[in-house]
Amino acid sequence: MSLENSRNWDEFMEGIWKQNPTFVMILGMCPTLAVTVSAMNAISMGLATTFVLVFSCLLISLMRNVVPKEVRIAIYIVIIATFVTAVDYAIQAISLALYDALGAFIQLIVVNCIILGRAEAHAAKNPPLPAAINALGMGAGFTIGLLSLGVVREILGAGSLFGISLFGASFQPWVIMVLPPGGFFVLGSWLLLFAWWAKRKERLAAAVEVNQHA
Repeated sequence: MSLENSRNWDEFMEGIWKQNPTFVMILGMCPTLAVTVSAMNAISMGLATTFVLVFSCLLISLMRNVVPKEVRIAIYIVIIATFVTAVDYAIQAISLALYDALGAFIQLIVVNCIILGRAEAHAAKNPPLPAAINALGMGAGFTIGLLSLGVVREILGAGSLFGISLFGASFQPWVIMVLPPGGFFVLGSWLLLFAWWAKRKERLAAAVEVNQHA
């Protein structure tokens, strides 16, 4: 793998694992907890956010040398709002049911900390290709986070996945999973799992180092 390809891969993987918006940086919690009552809602919100993230960061990167520092945040918000409006109309045209399910959280993508944070911290300081790749990784990481919650909550809360029944009519849904407390419970469980995994890796690394020096 060439040095450039390696850097691009690192840019992409940053949002998947090292700085995952949901499980590491704990950003974008409003849509994470609100719309993940089903896997379809989760993946739709994730893809919508990824679209806005990639194209806004790409445009901001292209304009990084001409935007006055004094008004950069206002310009970033206008750019992000433009792409959010496009996504809003697109979802409304594709499926009114999905549009109603996502509700105001589509418009609230404008103030999502992930997007504005990537614009300020990365896109405004890097060329277009790395900025777009990094944004794509962050969007993919956010989508994975939403889907991780949405799949668990739909399976336990409705006995289905993407609207397809899994357990038949005899299944008794866990109603709490489609209520707000269910979102906190599932998110906390995932965070606990990743914290355990990180600690396990640290212990294994420490054990290997001790063995090497023994």
